Amino acid sequence: MEAVTERLGYRPAAVARLAASPHALDGFLRISAIFDACTLDPLSREVVVMTMATRNDCHVCVAMHTAKLTALDADPALIAALRDGTEAPLPDERLDAVRRFTLAVLASAGAVDDADLRDFLAYDYTEQNALEVVLGIGAYTLSTLANRLTGAPVDEQLTAFAS
Repeated sequence: MEAVTERLGYRPAAVARLAASPHALDGFLRISAIFDACTLDPLSREVVVMTMATRNDCHVCVAMHTAKLTALDADPALIAALRDGTEAPLPDERLDAVRRFTLAVLASAGAVDDADLRDFLAYDYTEQNALEVVLGIGAYTLSTLANRLTGAPVDEQLTAFAS
């Protein structure tokens, strides 16, 4: 928890509440660090996260990752489309392919059909990236469900990014 506090400059309430289970906190911190280090580019990773955050109605994750997208200088239209949570196409076709693939993985419990995988790969993603999408789904399923279970609030530092 100290590393998170040092990196962000504050201790997020969601992290403090997840610490009620040191194992859950450790698992999330490890898996999210692994996801952050994968070969998917930062915007593609954030598309996976925001897809999970809106799908699972996690207001904490939406605010936190809106802030992260803003720090990455993401197009405001992309941020707005991701926050909307609908299946309307994203303004960037390549990033929309990530979102569509994430939703296909979720809808099929991983048994995506060949056409969905081919569509994802057609945007210069790889089979490794496809598995990294699954990694992100796992990390942010844990995060979004834990935040909702614990009633984690949006921290004051993120209120400008809240819905």
